[in-house]
Amino acid sequence: MPEQKPWDDATGGGAISGAGAGGAMDLAMDEGTTLEKTPGGPEGTGPTGKPRSLWSDAWRDLRRNPVFIISGLVIMFLVVISIWPSLITDQDPLDCDLSKAQEGSGPGHPFGFDGQGCDVYTRTVHGARTSVTVGVLSTLGVSLLGGVLGGLAGFFGGAWDAVLSRITDVFFGIPVVLGGLVFLSVVTSSTVWPVIGFIVLLGWPQIARIARGAVITAKQNDYVQAARALGASNSRMLLRHITPNAVAPVIVVATIALGTYISLEATLSYLGVGLKPPAVSWGIDISAASQYVRNAPHMLLWPAGALAVTVLAFIMLGDAVRDALDPKLR
Repeated sequence: MPEQKPWDDATGGGAISGAGAGGAMDLAMDEGTTLEKTPGGPEGTGPTGKPRSLWSDAWRDLRRNPVFIISGLVIMFLVVISIWPSLITDQDPLDCDLSKAQEGSGPGHPFGFDGQGCDVYTRTVHGARTSVTVGVLSTLGVSLLGGVLGGLAGFFGGAWDAVLSRITDVFFGIPVVLGGLVFLSVVTSSTVWPVIGFIVLLGWPQIARIARGAVITAKQNDYVQAARALGASNSRMLLRHITPNAVAPVIVVATIALGTYISLEATLSYLGVGLKPPAVSWGIDISAASQYVRNAPHMLLWPAGALAVTVLAFIMLGDAVRDALDPKLR
């Protein structure tokens, strides 16, 4: 009697019947088609089945976060009117009529007039350009200067790290408002550049400390040690292995700080050492309206409200980015 093979059926027939082979093949084809049509693989993988990166995971979470969507729309609107204020107003913010000083809202002037007879609506719209410009450029300058200095100190350590730590301690000991009063009081320019330079000068130590800690953590990972053992240069390890994995905390802190820089510009302008007339700024308008707050509260309400909404939008955006980039929340 011939020996029965394990793949023979109970009747001792062939390996698999014709119908069984066809059914198994159809099932395999159906499963393969289903896998090809599935947009994503298992949890934690992308459409091709490969593991998703931190950035793709963060973007996926941000798109589902209503806080990010709302704050992003507000910021997008502010950026658009900062670049093209003529989209929502065709008046000149410096075109004033003293005969209409402190008047309330009227046809064509929904926010009323300020103490000089200028249209509050027009000045509020044009003031967004100053705030967004100061916030964005200050954040870029602070991030670049602090990120480079802090990253190099964390990577090389030694005397460079010790010197940078002592320098940051000195800058942290300077009160921001007091430093602005001293530094900007000798500047006569009415442009945004002195204010941006001051913010960068006092803002980089915070980013430097964040970047330093992130680089120190990243350079201790196994893949960095393996690259070093394989003979990778310092520049290659910094640019290819450490920076992509250490930049997330810097982005989070810089995004949150952007709203702080906008409020700092308004505070310095309110104190008279930031932007100066004829520049258009929410801080200048708030300062001018403070003495008329009882008789004409609308002069203070609209620029102060625009400033509050702008700062809140950037802080909310920073919180959403922080939650998306924080691995501990996954």
